[in-house]
Amino acid sequence: MPALAASDIERVFREEYGRAVAVLVRHFGDIDVAEEAVQDAFAGLVRGRRKFRGDAPVEAWAWRAVINAARKKRWSYAREARVRSAVASSNGSIPAAESDSGLALLVAALPERQRLALFLRYYADLDYRRIAAVLDVEVGTVSASLHAALKTLRRALEEAPA
Repeated sequence: MPALAASDIERVFREEYGRAVAVLVRHFGDIDVAEEAVQDAFAGLVRGRRKFRGDAPVEAWAWRAVINAARKKRWSYAREARVRSAVASSNGSIPAAESDSGLALLVAALPERQRLALFLRYYADLDYRRIAAVLDVEVGTVSASLHAALKTLRRALEEAPA
């Protein structure tokens, strides 16, 4: 298969950028980090477009790159958040993560695959087949991950004090 054209990647970027940023904002809680991760992902796609094998749609390939960029950003973001939290604690203010809603904290506590499947389904509005391609898993795994995530959230919300 010939190398993917930069214009094909640009088309996907224009179509998916907003949804990708929205998913990552939910993942990180920070629009700047989300935008940076999406931009890094698409820049990497343009540089590596010759690696596209065509075994999945370009959109799935792009979403996979976005998720991988998010994982890389998450590690550096987590380090920075620990530092910010330590600094905030030292002067008596409440760290941002502790002021989030209870649901956001419950979602953040989900295993990564469940959390990503949840974001891709309900924030990016991807169907199970596309989520499976993005996460490089079977459709049944997507279904099981979403079921487990929703069950965990439902149970935690039912057990939470009113």
